[in-house]
Amino acid sequence: MNPIRHIRLLSILSPLTLLLIWEILSRLQVIDVRLFSRPSLIFQSFIPLLLSGELLLNTGVSIQRVILGFIAGSAPGIILGMSMGLSPLIRSAIEPMIQATYPIPKLAIMPFILLVFGIGETSKVFTIAIGVFYLVVINTMAGVLNIEKIYLDVAKNFGASRKDFYLTVAFPGALPMIFAGLKLSMGMALILIVAAELSAAKAGVGWMIWRAYDMFDIEQMFVALIVLSVLGYLFSLLLDQIERWVIPWKN
Repeated sequence: MNPIRHIRLLSILSPLTLLLIWEILSRLQVIDVRLFSRPSLIFQSFIPLLLSGELLLNTGVSIQRVILGFIAGSAPGIILGMSMGLSPLIRSAIEPMIQATYPIPKLAIMPFILLVFGIGETSKVFTIAIGVFYLVVINTMAGVLNIEKIYLDVAKNFGASRKDFYLTVAFPGALPMIFAGLKLSMGMALILIVAAELSAAKAGVGWMIWRAYDMFDIEQMFVALIVLSVLGYLFSLLLDQIERWVIPWKN
């Protein structure tokens, strides 16, 4: 068999094997069905949620919040990261603040975010954006700092303007690290959307998890968790594809 087909087949069979083992163990009562349910029961709960439109509605709400927060955090992160990489002065002024505030858990500042922005959509988008921002700015700065000095010297000798440094040297040179930061931050965005929707929301996948917990509906909780994992996988595939389009030389 072609090695590539073998790898693809393995990537499909491994989760199916895990589900099969889970189903068998639950039917043999090796694991507690009241807490861990089983795939067949979760599938039975999934169908009504899908047909009623409730699952699609809540998934769509969460996707919208994730995309808005991702853009709101990554755009300033890329611009500021390039500025910090190109300018030692800006780096000296801002890097200590980045280093001091980055370790603060973003969930710890959620009460403050709710006080400032209220319980509307802005607070949820900002919660995601602040988590995305740090990962993108740090990776972008590292990407610019790792650009070989000869490219910067050549641009300088040819009289490149500040705009040219940003658009023709720093941005393309840092793209591999920028995409690394974007991929990491997408995982962070999915973590934070659940936290944001747990605290103050009337729709969304995180809200579904919390409601299922309140009703002790384990199957619905697993459906929401599986939706989150599928979203993470699809967003990862999307970013991989965009990366192949934008920087084909990487492969």
